[in-house]
Amino acid sequence: MSGKPVPARPGRGAAKARLAEILRVDHAGELAAVHIYRGQRAVLGGAPDKGSIVEQLAEMEGHEAVHLARFDALLTSHQVRPTLMAPLWRLAGYALGAGTALMGEKAAHACTVAVESVIEKHYAGQIAEIADTDPELAAELSQFRAEELSHRDHAMAAGATSTPGYPILAAVIKAGCLTAIRISEKL
Repeated sequence: MSGKPVPARPGRGAAKARLAEILRVDHAGELAAVHIYRGQRAVLGGAPDKGSIVEQLAEMEGHEAVHLARFDALLTSHQVRPTLMAPLWRLAGYALGAGTALMGEKAAHACTVAVESVIEKHYAGQIAEIADTDPELAAELSQFRAEELSHRDHAMAAGATSTPGYPILAAVIKAGCLTAIRISEKL
């Protein structure tokens, strides 16, 4: 999402359909994030000098797992099915995490910056869209967004932008995230 609120759709059931899209895509994003961090930890966890980053990745994965558990509960309570793409997003997330970790610690951080930059804007748009109609969910999304921003800021401070080819790597990852968002809302 661009950060701009999506205009309300007319018709019976439109609000429920839009809520289903929001919950489905957010669940998909958190699912992928958990698997990105798992892939990064799988690669970096075996290196003796990577204890610090592995600990940080585990902490961030823990935040994403909490978000995912909340969206699992919301999908169930609102009777919304998860995206049909979930198996692919698990695999793609893990592959992205492992692939960037194989490129090095800074590339793993670059991945975090790219992903979290897209996600925080996505959450900001949703928050603006639902703030008046579902302030409770908007507050939860605001908390999740703050944690995503914290992940991004930590990765920036760890030198993400000094990754060789950073602009290209970040652009490709961001494009993939935006594509996954559009697909997950509908499927």
